[in-house]
Parts: sequence; C-alpha cells; structure tokens
Amino acid sequence: MKIAVVAANGKASGKIIAEALKRGHEVVAFGRHEQNDTGASTYIRKDIMDLTKEDVKGFDALVDGFGAWVPETLPLHTTTLLHLADIVSGTDTRLLVVGGAGSLYINRDHTKALYEAPDFPPTIKPLAKAMGQSLAELRKRNDVKWTYLSPAADFQADGERTGSYEIHGEEFAPNSKGESIISYADYAIASA
Repeated sequence: MKIAVVAANGKASGKIIAEALKRGHEVVAFGRHEQNDTGASTYIRKDIMDLTKEDVKGFDALVDGFGAWVPETLPLHTTTLLHLADIVSGTDTRLLVVGGAGSLYINRDHTKALYEAPDFPPTIKPLAKAMGQSLAELRKRNDVKWTYLSPAADFQADGERTGSYEIHGEEFAPNSKGESIISYADYAIASA
C-alpha cells in the first residue's frame, strides 16, 4: 500500500510509520518541522492546513497523527481533521485517525462518552472533549472513507511492543482487572 502520514514527527505517527515500513508499505511522511524524525525516506515539509488534494492523490490511506495539547490549540483537532476529510472527499483514500479513548461510549445507548464519566481525569478532559467533538464532526461526513482508531485509556508512548491487541467497536472495554492499556507500538500494529 501507499500510505501518507501527516503530523509525522509525533510519537504515535513514528510508531505507525515504522510498522508500515516493516510490512513493506510505501510511506510518505508530512510534517511541519524542517527535520525528518521519522523512518520514512520520503519526507515533505508542509503544514497540515496547507495540504491539498494533489498532495494526497493516489494514496491508499492517509493517517492523521495530529495532536494538540494546550487549551488554545485544542480546536485544531476539529479544524485539521475536517481539512483532511475535505481533501480526500470523494476519493478511495481511506482517512485513518489516531483518536482518543475519551470519545468511546460507556453505555449501550451510545449517549455518554468516557470523558463524561465523573472519575475521568480532569487534567485531560479538555483534550478528550476536543477530540470527541472532532469525531462528532467526522461522523457527519458520508463523502469520506474514514476509520477512527481509539486507543486504550492508558496509551503508553514508551510501552513494550507485545504484538497483541484487541478490537472493541465504539464502547470502552477494560479488561477483567478494570485496566485499559496499550502501547503506541501495539497500537501501530493495529493501525498499519
């Protein structure tokens, strides 16, 4: 496959790129920084909002690894995601989004997200809410082939690559010990 990864210098993107290359896929990395910190041999310096339909033409998949962490940048989760949806609209390119566990549902009616739970950590609630809002906007799109990949609640950047992961639809699914853990490396296996 031919895969484009945007926000390629991020930690999750780096693991996804490494896994895709390991599987023999052709990967083109897009990032706004001058240096290429990825394993991809092709790196294009371009801000996510400057990407065009022409930039992503012919790719089988476009991986969105964008992340914003401070309050004033949180709305960019929606802005950038909708921009990427616009540039792949009506094409066969699948948009794969590195999501967050906070938007997973905690009830069978799918009316309450994990970030709305009373014991959800207040320090990451604004981020989870912003990512949930971007997913809500993406759900309105029927002109884009998209997949939103929510990791486990404890998403470990430097966690071990075990080669194991589970897929659970849109509902939060902790294990029998009440844990929800995955490493970036194992998440990349599911994403690549």
